Amino acid sequence: MSELRKGENTTVSSGRITAELHAVGDPVDLSALLVAADGKVRSDDDLVFYNQPSPESGAVRHLAADAEGPERIEMDPAALPPDVDRVVLVGSCDPDDATRTFRDVKEVLVRAAQHGADPVHFRPPILTDGERAVLLMELYRRGPAWKLRAIGQGYANGLAGLATDFGIQVEGPQEPSIAEQCDTEESGSTFDTPTAAVPPASIKPTINTASPIGLHKPPLGKVSLDKGGRVSIGLDKKDRELVVTASLEWDGGSERRRRLGADLDLYALFVPTSKALRGKKAPGTLVKSGHVAQGEPLRAGAAVLVPPPATAKKGKGADVVYYKRLGSVKNRPYIRLDGDSRVPGRESLRIVRPDEQGYVLLCAYSALSNGIGSFRSFGAKVVVADGRGSTITVPLFENTKTRYWVAIALVDFTAADGAEIHHIEAYSARMTERRPVLHPDGTIEMNAGPVEFKRR
Repeated sequence: MSELRKGENTTVSSGRITAELHAVGDPVDLSALLVAADGKVRSDDDLVFYNQPSPESGAVRHLAADAEGPERIEMDPAALPPDVDRVVLVGSCDPDDATRTFRDVKEVLVRAAQHGADPVHFRPPILTDGERAVLLMELYRRGPAWKLRAIGQGYANGLAGLATDFGIQVEGPQEPSIAEQCDTEESGSTFDTPTAAVPPASIKPTINTASPIGLHKPPLGKVSLDKGGRVSIGLDKKDRELVVTASLEWDGGSERRRRLGADLDLYALFVPTSKALRGKKAPGTLVKSGHVAQGEPLRAGAAVLVPPPATAKKGKGADVVYYKRLGSVKNRPYIRLDGDSRVPGRESLRIVRPDEQGYVLLCAYSALSNGIGSFRSFGAKVVVADGRGSTITVPLFENTKTRYWVAIALVDFTAADGAEIHHIEAYSARMTERRPVLHPDGTIEMNAGPVEFKRR
């Protein structure tokens, strides 16, 4: 393995190169720019990313994360057109959420692998000044040879600002980007300046008569979360026609249980925007008894509840929608359960006005009449859909018996332009009837709510 420092380069062959992106913390997207000798792209087709996975030449391809590996870019130097001088790899935060920066990304690693050679690694420096995109690494021509160079230059205006500097016409008005200057000296490093330097922030975008390229992420399609996984969907918070549905589905697990009824119930514990806090712990974190939610109010101008510390309602007056309190989509809480199913099938609730939502915790309760079987043995799962092409399934993985409550999924509406669905799968204590509690900061406390038996 070869580890490059910022500014260093190494020679590679003309064989296919696969660059993988690894990140710890907030997710980071990987894209590539095909750049000519003048430091600009030839056209908008030269941005290779999730909405445009391959240019016409096919020499560079974007591959989404899948069973084969993390998000990656495949490059074939020998197939690059002669007027492409270099391929620049870019890491960027979610363009649909302007609050995301690299401050929340703990570690970024680019791994470039080539058949028959040791992989090349580069870890860009930590970015803490509000950068939302970073130039990671570039593949460039040096005479008849090809080289990889580590860059590590941050951009405050994200992928849109960076792409604009390279000549891409992006949907919507863009402010000039603010780029950090690359270090020009590195102790012990061997530098090799590429044909065209990274364009400075002062270069104005080129005039392009073609339709501007859209950076907004497409619908996710059908996604099933892994254990502990999470995924973001883009939502227009002001869209009054938007309806997010969340369903608890179960098939009973066996013919015998289906005959007996297999009665599960969907509960939605919620924190509205007016009460939601951005706390020190990440939303979805499991906390112990005695936790108090402290943090900044999500809604500007809301009263700060510290001191005294903000606490969640734990009794029957808690914010919850379930079979005895169906809720409403015309008035607060803008969440409504469609009804109570006492046989295997589905219970669904509708969530509207996402700007009024903070956190929604989706839980399932197993009636005593079901016996001691695990939620998984009943075939239980949660399905969240936005009605715009994104459907996220949150399955269960544990065969935990004699438990009457499970917190399955958290829907975090606090992102500026979307919602994030977390796989939780936290169970109540053995033989305990106390339901979970959702705190104002999005943390979850098990075995802390009221006891409310359901009888036939």
